[in-house]
Order: sequence, then C-alpha cells, then structure tokens
Amino acid sequence: MREKVIWQPSPNFDDRGEGVPTDMLVLHYTGMETGTAALARLTEEVSQVSAHYFIEEDGTIFQLVEENKRAWHAGVSSWRGEANINARSIGVEIVNPGHELGYRTFSDNQMASVSELSKDIVQRHGILPTHVVGHSDIAPARKQDPGELFAWDKLAAIGIGLWFPQGWAADLTLSSLSVGDGGRPVQRLRGFLRGIGYTVADIDMFDEELVAVLKAFQRHWRPDLIDGVADSVTQSAAEEIFNKSVRLTPSKTQLT
Repeated sequence: MREKVIWQPSPNFDDRGEGVPTDMLVLHYTGMETGTAALARLTEEVSQVSAHYFIEEDGTIFQLVEENKRAWHAGVSSWRGEANINARSIGVEIVNPGHELGYRTFSDNQMASVSELSKDIVQRHGILPTHVVGHSDIAPARKQDPGELFAWDKLAAIGIGLWFPQGWAADLTLSSLSVGDGGRPVQRLRGFLRGIGYTVADIDMFDEELVAVLKAFQRHWRPDLIDGVADSVTQSAAEEIFNKSVRLTPSKTQLT
C-alpha cells in the first residue's frame, strides 16, 4: 500500500498532543471544481487547511501530512463526546466537486483506492467501525460531505464502518416524526443518534438541530431520502445502527 502513495507535503499541521489516541477515520470530499485546485489549496500555507491523504478521481493517492501529526481537516466538530477531532483522526480528502459545483458519483478507481487506503489505516491504528465517519457526521450543521453518493455500504463490506445486516427490514408501524413533534418517541430517537455518536441534546422536542443531524444520518445510512424527517425507515435505521454500535462499544454507548 505505502509504495502506491505519492508524497506531496503540506505545511498545515501541528502536533497531536501527548496521550491522544489516533482512533478515528474521517472522510471528506474536496468540494472544488478540480482536483488540481483542491490539492493546491491543501498544500499552500495561507489556506490553513490540510488532510493526511488526498485521492484523485483516477485513484491516485497523495499523502500530505504524516499520520503522527495533526492535519487540519475537521474544523468545529464532535463525535461520541469528543470535540478535538483533528487531534485524534486521520483525514482523507476525496476529489469531488460537491453539492454546490456538480456533485457526482465517485469513480470506481477512486473507491478502490479509498477502500484500500481506509483498510490499511483502520488495521494499523485499530480504528473501530463506530469511528469511521464522514465530515457531515461530525459537523452536521455545516457540512454535507462526502454525501449520499458515497458508497459506505461497499466500505462496510470489507470491514470499514457500519452497515445493515443482510435481510434487514424496517419496522413500518412506527409513526413519522418531524419538526414540532415531542414526547418519548423523539427522546428515544435522540438517544439512538447520540449513542451512534452524534451530538444531540437530551430533550424530547423535534427541532431544527435534530433536522440537521437526521440529514447527516440519512446521507450516511439512508441515502435515498434526505429530508430531515424521521419516518419509519429512518427511525428503524437509527435503531439498527445504534444497536450495532452498542455491540461494539457496550461500555461507552448507552441509550437514555
């Protein structure tokens, strides 16, 4: 794997901090018109942004920052109660113009490189499936990447991240929840999302904060419908991913 990576150093990094584990993998899209422009931005000092790796549409992999250093890719973000995501994560930028500039499917060569690189990173650092996320997962109010066209299911098939078991089916008897709803069903949904890793308040109201988090959840686990409404499928999906998270990290994932 390492022999396939091209070294293209960025000046935008610093130390991770003593005793901070590298226990997350965060995937992004570049959100710029071309890969060339994105690589230039990530490697120029004035931008103050970077990532550890950068994957072109033809599958070429560049490394910009050493893994033992903190790259500046996550911004204001949080996951599973941790806020300093840059300090504990490996960041991978994947070339795609994004939602504002012509969002499109990630190429087969690109996904092959994402899969190979991600598997290598996860195995070397012992990163749990619960800690493989998109930028939108850790910053749902600000970000949409890598978005609904990213093949999370294919990554999960090789052990990278969480997905549904074969034959999984939603409980279609659940009543839909949306802005203005409240009570125990909303509190239960918030508990599922919080247990997965999202930062959501422990209240029983369906508000705009919950809409943003649900859209992030849907981009990752229900990409066919991103509306911020918790219909029966979205609620069932949240419960399933929560339950899988519990089985992997029972001491840290609790439903309240």
